[in-house]
Amino acid sequence: MPSTSLSYALPVLTGNRAELAQRFEAVRARTLALAAPLSAEDQCVQSMPDASPTKWHLAHTSWFFETLVLQAFQTGYRFFDAQYSYLFNSYYEALGPRHPRPQRGLLTRPGLSDVHTYRGHVDSAMLRYMAVVDPTDWLAAESVITLGLHHEEQHQELIQTDILHLLSCNPLLPPYRHKPQPWSVPSACALQFLAVDAGVHAVGHGETEGFSFDNETPRHQALLHPFQIANRMVTCGEYLGFIAAGGYRQPQWWLSDGWSAVQSQGLGAPAYWLAPGDPRAPSDQWQVYGLNGVQPLDRQAPVNHVSFFEASAFAEWSGARLPTEFEWEVAYDLPDIQQMLGHGWQWTRSSYDPYPGFRPRPGAVREYNGKFMVSQQVLRGASTATPPGHSRKTYRNFFPPTARWQFSGIRLAKDPT
Repeated sequence: MPSTSLSYALPVLTGNRAELAQRFEAVRARTLALAAPLSAEDQCVQSMPDASPTKWHLAHTSWFFETLVLQAFQTGYRFFDAQYSYLFNSYYEALGPRHPRPQRGLLTRPGLSDVHTYRGHVDSAMLRYMAVVDPTDWLAAESVITLGLHHEEQHQELIQTDILHLLSCNPLLPPYRHKPQPWSVPSACALQFLAVDAGVHAVGHGETEGFSFDNETPRHQALLHPFQIANRMVTCGEYLGFIAAGGYRQPQWWLSDGWSAVQSQGLGAPAYWLAPGDPRAPSDQWQVYGLNGVQPLDRQAPVNHVSFFEASAFAEWSGARLPTEFEWEVAYDLPDIQQMLGHGWQWTRSSYDPYPGFRPRPGAVREYNGKFMVSQQVLRGASTATPPGHSRKTYRNFFPPTARWQFSGIRLAKDPT
């Protein structure tokens, strides 16, 4: 593993430039640390079109800073390798053609060491640029650099979710981590439904509240009818009850497309669950494959790796429903609410649509979020793979309703009886 230190002379930075430079180095180093447990072979393989190889994540996050900061703001900057603009562009049509997403696993060249050299080049160029950028350009550059750091944190989570899916395809079910890193999951408290009165609520991110992605804005008013929301997420033990009751065999709980997925994919449990007697990890008890390898299923832990369709079916079976994203956001501040951040992304019943008055950011980054506002469901919260401090109550994650490879779970809601 190459060193994460940057060995070059750098002028002393002051003020917010120094703070941003320190954050830049920390974020970039964390990405390399997440890749450290993986072999070169691990980092090149793509297990499905929705996932990307770790090596591609390492390169793409560097491409972001090189293209949208250095090339855009620094006069005379020359690309490290002009071909990388094609290989590591993700979906920015305005920036030119790109390698097809489903074929990222075919990029055996450039090699992993070349990608690390590329990252080192971009790190050096970025820190030098932050030291010398003209004050008249700093405000615009600072905004894109900050966006780039939050973008890289998103890819830090994707590195973990993508490698989990990849390693789950290996019949040996190897752990991602060489040493288990236990996540503190306290015993689930009693399930209670907290009541929220009807009213008009301010939702979305305010302009003076620090960083947000453009899809969290503008702040606006939402009328909510009275509702009740669970004080915690659904546990694995509770979800086992749905399985034992024949939930995956009874179409009355399922949306039409969800029932079709159950039948066509042979679904019978959340992703990465191993039923008793599974030959990959024989046991007479349910087990779960995760980043720490195969572990006994913890009935008190929040259930994860369910699709929107599975979450919706469980809610229907439970005599409840999924909350809307605005119900979830308003409930975030309730005094008795638990497990809102860090235990699993939580499916909502809200489709991923623009807020009233939404306008994407100007320039190439206008393609960051707005173009995906169709055929997706909103998830709220954060998972165990989300970098600390990355999420907030207005954060809008989004995935198609069939997605199961993310750390996505369930919180129930009800209408008053």
